[in-house]
Amino acid sequence: MRARPHAGAVPQPALDRMVPFAGHAVVVGVVPGGDPLVVRTAAAWADAAGSRLVAAYADASRAVVEEHPDGSVTHAPLDPDSADDAWQGTAERLRAEVGAELAGARVPWELRYLAGRPDRALTHLARAVDAAVIVVGSRAPGSLAHVRELVEGSVAVHLAHHQHRPVLTVPLAVVDWKEIRTPWER
Repeated sequence: MRARPHAGAVPQPALDRMVPFAGHAVVVGVVPGGDPLVVRTAAAWADAAGSRLVAAYADASRAVVEEHPDGSVTHAPLDPDSADDAWQGTAERLRAEVGAELAGARVPWELRYLAGRPDRALTHLARAVDAAVIVVGSRAPGSLAHVRELVEGSVAVHLAHHQHRPVLTVPLAVVDWKEIRTPWER
């Protein structure tokens, strides 16, 4: 038997909190120059569910000033002395990249430019658009990405532990089981 959370506790996943897949948005986390497999996988899910795709990028160099009910945010640079319009170029690049990946797709889509921590930004957006699922890519290959994940943590893991929607993680690099060595096998 599951223990009941105490009053004021964080809402937990439950059958009555599930969002049906049919007709509900699919939120996909995107990054500039990201692997097209992530967007295409999310689009396939959205198409199968007869829903729309909401692509979202969370710019960690910007801070949320205000969260809006539709999932959009008003944001500002973390550094008040930096140029405030550089983010617009990133947004246009992402719009072009996602548009190119979805050319010919039957799925309606939009791009949301968010700010702050990706896990929190995607959670807020998914709640606002009543998404059925959040799709993200696994860690990019390379040692720098590995170090960054060790320091900041995995976006997919943070999402899985801090909100109730299913998280679909698209593998971007696979390591052969034979290559994985435990410390005592080295």
